[in-house]
Amino acid sequence: MLGGIFSFHSSWKDRQDTYMHEPLPLECSSLNFRGFQFAQAMLFAIEEINNSTDLLPGISLGYKMYDACGSIARSVRVALALANGNEIESAPSDAPCTRPAQVQAIMGETSSSPCMAIATVIGPFHIPMISHFATCACLSDKTKYPSFLRTIPSDYYQSRALAQLVKHFGWTWVGAIRTNDDYGNNGMATFTETAQQLGICLEYSVSFFRTDPPDKIQKIIDIIKASTSKVIVAFLSHMDMDVLIHELSNYNMTGYQWVGSEGWIFDSQTAKMDKHHILDGAIGLSIPKAHVSGMREFILDVKPLNSSSNEMFTEFWETLFSCKFKQSKSSAGNQRECTGHEDLTGVHNSFTDMSLMPIFNNVYKGVYAVAHTLHSILGCNETCNNKVKLDPFMILQRIKNIQFKTKEGDEVYFNEDGDPAAKYEIINWQPTENGIVNFVTVGLHDASLPADKQLNLQNKSLIWAQNSKQVPVSLCSEKCPAGTRKVLQKGKPVCCYDCIRCAEGEISNITDSITCVRCHPEFWSNERRDACIKKEAEFLSYEEIMGALLTAASLFGTCMTAVVAFVFFRYRKSPIVRANNSELSFLLLFSLTLCFLCSLTFIGRPSEWSCMLRHTAFGITFVLCISCVLGKTIVVLMAFRATLPGSNVMKWFGPAQQRLSVLAFTLIQVVICILWLTISPPFPLKNFKDFKDKIILECALGSAVGFWAVLGYIGLLAMLCFFLAFLARKLPDNFNEAKFITFSMLIFCAVWITFIPAYVSSPGKFSVAVEIFAILASSFGLLTCIFIPKCYIILLKPEKNTKKNMMGKVAPKSF
Repeated sequence: MLGGIFSFHSSWKDRQDTYMHEPLPLECSSLNFRGFQFAQAMLFAIEEINNSTDLLPGISLGYKMYDACGSIARSVRVALALANGNEIESAPSDAPCTRPAQVQAIMGETSSSPCMAIATVIGPFHIPMISHFATCACLSDKTKYPSFLRTIPSDYYQSRALAQLVKHFGWTWVGAIRTNDDYGNNGMATFTETAQQLGICLEYSVSFFRTDPPDKIQKIIDIIKASTSKVIVAFLSHMDMDVLIHELSNYNMTGYQWVGSEGWIFDSQTAKMDKHHILDGAIGLSIPKAHVSGMREFILDVKPLNSSSNEMFTEFWETLFSCKFKQSKSSAGNQRECTGHEDLTGVHNSFTDMSLMPIFNNVYKGVYAVAHTLHSILGCNETCNNKVKLDPFMILQRIKNIQFKTKEGDEVYFNEDGDPAAKYEIINWQPTENGIVNFVTVGLHDASLPADKQLNLQNKSLIWAQNSKQVPVSLCSEKCPAGTRKVLQKGKPVCCYDCIRCAEGEISNITDSITCVRCHPEFWSNERRDACIKKEAEFLSYEEIMGALLTAASLFGTCMTAVVAFVFFRYRKSPIVRANNSELSFLLLFSLTLCFLCSLTFIGRPSEWSCMLRHTAFGITFVLCISCVLGKTIVVLMAFRATLPGSNVMKWFGPAQQRLSVLAFTLIQVVICILWLTISPPFPLKNFKDFKDKIILECALGSAVGFWAVLGYIGLLAMLCFFLAFLARKLPDNFNEAKFITFSMLIFCAVWITFIPAYVSSPGKFSVAVEIFAILASSFGLLTCIFIPKCYIILLKPEKNTKKNMMGKVAPKSF
């Protein structure tokens, strides 16, 4: 015996219990043709098995069916009736139909919530319960529902598949509506969890049940109207969707893209109710299409009604054929009278609609699963062992491991959770010109495949909301382009964000980047902030105007010094050249030449050798230059001291001593430079700090103490030279060289005093240019002040180039 629990009615009449008397039995209402179709599918499988010689030969399957009316309480009651039996077990006899009173398995129920209640009650009895349409993932929990199995996949897979489908089309901002029962709540919970993992946000998630008051459904409609999302995921049963469609039609709420669960997406009655085309273009998951030969004809083969038929079948007949019997209490209106011999020719209603054939096939598979289990337990070959006592626990254990193929080639088995393989068709609602909706299969989803291959959409043209060919867009915020990053909006989900441009030196080269990546120090962001480009290396080069001008000035100074040296050499025997130690004059001209040339080491790409050379060459050549000037100044002072009576000071500062003093002063600078180069020498450096978008190639000082020691020593000698020259400025002579040395030292000191703040504050290559300018300016100052006046007399005033004129006494001029 097999039990069947189906909802031949979809609801029941409310009653007011007074608690003064025993409550009356539940009065069912709203005849449900689907329940009759499921029952017919079960009867078809039973008759097919009973007529088979291969499966359970000599054994006949019987059945008991109950109407649950969609009520959980009634479902539990009829389940207990099936488990207990309505009669005492028959005593052994020769009667051909002795059997235990209880059923070997229960087929049903259709919805998840009643199944949970039934499975909880019959679980301790180990009676197998096989559902054809209860999809709640919670029913896979074998600790709570140990005897529950099903021939329809769990919503665990469907919910995840729906989330993948939504993600595939780029919808990250969606609304969600669910049935307020175990089917809707558990299914939507899994969908929400998966959606969050895939980066999908729910703007709202609301629930309702078909028996809720109108104001609650009105609130849901208000939420939808106020929302900004254009995609609605509906995890609803077909009955709840019918109620919702009726309300939405009153507000003509079209333009939304609906994504549906298998509960309504391939239900033709829902499509017929959608007269305002609210669901046009809907997409969702359905059970794969199925065909069972002979089932359609069996379901539609309605036997004539006879006088022994019960009240429910009378009601079924009247509703099916829109007629009434004379004695019927439910008859009303001006309907024609029923004869009991009507046929279905020309009748079109939900009973004649075969769109739920995949679910009928699930009922068919469930019955065959029980039959194959019994066939195995009874050891059937040509005959079966009738003496085997059937134990519900044994049946349950065997049916969990059963595996067979139906006559249509469908493989049937249950996994460890009592669920079949999860395969779905992706259905798209495509309206035709005559208003009929075609359920077009546009893809498949197979949960047994790897995650990246589960969803397979075919190259078919999809129809979207309002018959659009373009995929709808449902985003809280537009995608952030490359060059920007996402910043979440306060108090909103992660899908709502602002696009902020990357800061300078940072890029993002992908859309919807959450961070900007800082470029390598040698690179900088482009204008669009989507790529790093190599920074321009900047240094003072010969090719640029400033470098070329400084080079020209340096070479001009070198040439000018060479000309002066040539003039001095040409007139080396003249009094003005011989005065004040001509050796020092030539040494000074040589050092000035080096000073002009050393400025060239500051121009060009810095290298390790050029960095060490430029500062040390500059320091040594300038000390050599100042030492010569200092020597000449001392000579002037000594010369006038020597003219005093009894003075022999010149023998203490003769030519040999002058050369030694120059050498000594220069060696001190050489020692400072050697120490600097030994301890911490200058080195080439890439400066990334001064400019963001360019690299400054410069020479780092290495030791700042060494650099300032070199400059300080030069400054010390210059100040000493200036002081001595200032003392000798008023000594009587027609050509007092001390005056010109004083002027040259004034220029020298002025240049280098202003150099310090200019050097420190100048960025990049300009600091190098400032240093070169200081070198050239001070060099030109020395050359001009000390040697040009002498060249003037040599070349243009030769009459003054006499010893007498050099020694002439004139009144000193104030200075």
